[in-house]
Amino acid sequence: MTSAGFNVTSSLTLVGFSSMSGHSSLLFFVFLLLYLFVLFSDSLVIYIICSQRALHRPMFAFVASFLLNSLTISTLTYPKLLSDLLLSGAGLVQVSRTLCLCQGFFVSTLGGASFMLLSAMAFDRYLSICHPMHYAVLVTPAKVVLMLLFCWMLPSSLVAVSTLLASRIPLCRAQLNRVYCDLYSLVSLSCGGAEAQLSRLYILLLAAVLVFPAAFLLFSYARILFICLRRSRSFSSKALQTCLPHLLVFFNLTICVCLDLLLRGLQSNRESDSTLIISIVTLIIPTVLDPVVYGLKLKEVFTHVKRLLSCRRDS
Repeated sequence: MTSAGFNVTSSLTLVGFSSMSGHSSLLFFVFLLLYLFVLFSDSLVIYIICSQRALHRPMFAFVASFLLNSLTISTLTYPKLLSDLLLSGAGLVQVSRTLCLCQGFFVSTLGGASFMLLSAMAFDRYLSICHPMHYAVLVTPAKVVLMLLFCWMLPSSLVAVSTLLASRIPLCRAQLNRVYCDLYSLVSLSCGGAEAQLSRLYILLLAAVLVFPAAFLLFSYARILFICLRRSRSFSSKALQTCLPHLLVFFNLTICVCLDLLLRGLQSNRESDSTLIISIVTLIIPTVLDPVVYGLKLKEVFTHVKRLLSCRRDS
């Protein structure tokens, strides 16, 4: 106990799976299949984009980076879930505060980077469709690299400050109704005070990494739609088909995140099965659907996917 009477805990308890005790074997099998699918499908699309010279274009560089980002999130969460299920039998899971902070840092950073990368894709499509004559000058390989670095560096900088503050605040409780750690949930265990309030402020600043890219993305696609309505039907159809996968991924990710945040706000610090389910859905649906959307909806990628898989069957 500190002089203020607060509990300086060095470990936390993830109680998310406790309500699903008795189904640990089934959950382990399901999560294992999902992770293997994500691992295979993300790697397949990334490999195709990297190996095919015809796909060495800015749009596909952003797609490959986005899927690499998604694959990293999966690798930071799925194996931990599998080990917890295997060792705990879907019961209580003990995790050190340091490990929880590290997982929260990477999950929050990569989650923010997902929205940043989607906004970069929207900017790339806007320049390609609305300013095609200047596209090659405006979007050079060097500028693509700088945009990718910015998409990862800005969220990591904000989250690093939030993580540092979260590591210093006293906690009144030590149980998270989650199956993995995130900074928002960790801060909700705090006892309050100036440090906790300041940490919440930086969590809100982190939310700006989601809101502003989303607003920029919607503005870019609105401009694209406006341009398409003034062009020929064939041009409009081709442009909209190119943008459709990015919009599907964006709305899928946004709906999952908004549902999670909404339920957290409505239920405050109370434990709830619905909050737990949404936290799992927020992890599963984007990571599983992202490679499916980009593998099937991007015609250039889908053509190479079919060719590669058919060659393997023939052999």
